[in-house]
Amino acid sequence: MNLSAGVVVVRKFPEGFFCLVLRAYAYWDFPKGHVEPGEDDFTAARREVEEETTIANLAFDWGHAFRETLPYNQGKTARYYLARNDTDKVDLPVSVELGRPEHDEFRWVSFSDARKLLPKRIHPVIDWAENLAR
Repeated sequence: MNLSAGVVVVRKFPEGFFCLVLRAYAYWDFPKGHVEPGEDDFTAARREVEEETTIANLAFDWGHAFRETLPYNQGKTARYYLARNDTDKVDLPVSVELGRPEHDEFRWVSFSDARKLLPKRIHPVIDWAENLAR
C-alpha cells in the first residue's frame, strides 16, 4: 500500500476547535507526507507536522485513533491522526529537498471552512476529527 501519514492539528479558540490547513499551489490539505522505510505511520505523521510547520509539541488527547482516505492518485491512501496544539507559532520552513518551503500558506480554520477548502475525498476525515474534538 502506498501510504501517507499526517495529523489533523486542532487548536482551541473561543469559538471552538479550529484546524490547521496548509496550501501548496491551489491545493489545501492537513500536514502529511510519505512514510519512510523502517518508520511506522504514527512516527511519520508527527515528523511530517514538524517538518512542514515546526510544530513539535502535539498532544494526542484522542489516542492513536486514525482515519484513512479512500485510495486516490494511483492507489495512494492518506492516514490522519488527531492532535491538539496550544501554540499559535506556525512556520513554513524551507525544505532542504526543494530549496523553498513545501507550502505557500497556512490557516487556522473551522471544520466548516475546512470542508470548503479541502477536497471532498478528505471530508470523511474532517467529519471524524470534528466529532472527536467536541
